[in-house]
Amino acid sequence: MPEGLVAPPPTPQFPPPAPPRHPIPARNAPVPTPVPPLFPTNCPRSAAVQPPAPLPPSPTWSGCGSVRRVVSGVRPGARLCGSDAGGPGLLDSRGKPTRRGGSSPRMAGNAELPSPAGSARPQDRRSRSGRAGGVRVWEDGEHPAKKLKSGGDEERRGKLPKRKVVLLMAYSGKGYHGMQRNVGSSQFKTIEDDLVSALVRSGCIPENHGEDMRKMSFQRCARTDKGVSAAGQVVSLKVWLIDGILEKINRHLPSHIRILGLKRVTGGFNSKNKCDARTYCYLLPTFAFAHKDRDVQDETYRLSAETLQQVNRLLACYEGTHNFHNFTSQKGPQEPSARRYILEMYCEEPFVREGLEFAVIRVKGQSFMMHQIRKMVGLVVAIVKGYAPESLLERSWGTEKVDVPKAPGLGLVLERVHFEKYNQRFGNDGLHEPLDWAQEEGKVAAFKEEYIYPTIIGTERNERSMAQWLSTLPIHNFSATALAAAGTGGKVGTRSQQCSAECRPTLPPLCRVS
Repeated sequence: MPEGLVAPPPTPQFPPPAPPRHPIPARNAPVPTPVPPLFPTNCPRSAAVQPPAPLPPSPTWSGCGSVRRVVSGVRPGARLCGSDAGGPGLLDSRGKPTRRGGSSPRMAGNAELPSPAGSARPQDRRSRSGRAGGVRVWEDGEHPAKKLKSGGDEERRGKLPKRKVVLLMAYSGKGYHGMQRNVGSSQFKTIEDDLVSALVRSGCIPENHGEDMRKMSFQRCARTDKGVSAAGQVVSLKVWLIDGILEKINRHLPSHIRILGLKRVTGGFNSKNKCDARTYCYLLPTFAFAHKDRDVQDETYRLSAETLQQVNRLLACYEGTHNFHNFTSQKGPQEPSARRYILEMYCEEPFVREGLEFAVIRVKGQSFMMHQIRKMVGLVVAIVKGYAPESLLERSWGTEKVDVPKAPGLGLVLERVHFEKYNQRFGNDGLHEPLDWAQEEGKVAAFKEEYIYPTIIGTERNERSMAQWLSTLPIHNFSATALAAAGTGGKVGTRSQQCSAECRPTLPPLCRVS
């Protein structure tokens, strides 16, 4: 500088203007280039002025969505969502924190500048739109209250879990067409019709389960035939375990059908598949074993010890595995399902009821086919009375077709079902009870004495079903089916055809009707 000249005083430097605020950049957009300072760094005037302290990094969000948690050190405008909706740290479009409704305390380093008149949105518009500065703000009243369904007890019962249980049933089968329900057929009444109706009316199952029994996993242990009773039938199903369940079910059942016990079982339990064996008893008057020369209606007949021994000897022949295709219908000798295993079969000591002597035949087997037990009893009766030879018993297990007589179904009773394998595995695990029904034996015996035995004895006295069936044995041709099958393609011949077949010389003498 030339001598004599005085240097002008330094011009005071004002803080550099803040960089213009930009709208929220799009996600993954490049960060804008910062504005260069007003004076170059090598200017002597800039040495006397200290630059302002840098602003702290603006808070922003982490995560994804529209409402997120505040995280410092990230550019403004990013969004957050999740469980922190409505909490502190929401930012508007200018990067400022806000609360629900659009207001929140200011954060350090982000002093809010007054906006020009008319540039800010009215508060009421933000409230109506539900947005504050372009960021969605969740209001407390946006979630409507849940509506409670009507229904009372039924709705509360529907929330209870269904449990797999087994029911011990006893019933008198007179007047019913068997145990299994015939869906869509109302003219043939069954035991399950009354049972399902009682389950629905007592509140154990919903009504739609009664229409489709598969929904409650219903399964019976044995399908009893028309007129057959049961003292120990077991069914498995899923029910609501309501208070006083047995009393409520029995309240809607007739007196000759009763639920005697209930036990919890495993979830995959099936009463039919898990059953190891079934025990039946057949109650019949002892005059059925009287020789054919005696009167079939002689009520004074008493079974002798020799006859009882002969009956037990013949019944013991059934024990073991045999082909019972002649003891049922629609089974051929080559079908594997015709082979059945009999554990034991015997006749108990006779007893007298109302002046008439009766005896009970018990048979235990793995499973039985339709009419199998009734034909087993019918063939032994025919042999003891002298209408058929003993050799016919063994011949009936062969491939030859034999017409085995079928005893009446009135005296047949399902006595008990057995679950030995299930009891060995789950009976003592601490969670389930063994299915032996030892505590219910008194109830079972009382039901038999009150309903089953009186019904059988009374019906026999009034209708004389056994006496009527015995009167058909003298004209029964045990080989008629075999001869008719050879000549008529499997159809049983008429009585005239049977008589003509008896006159053939090739017919074995033991097959002729006496």
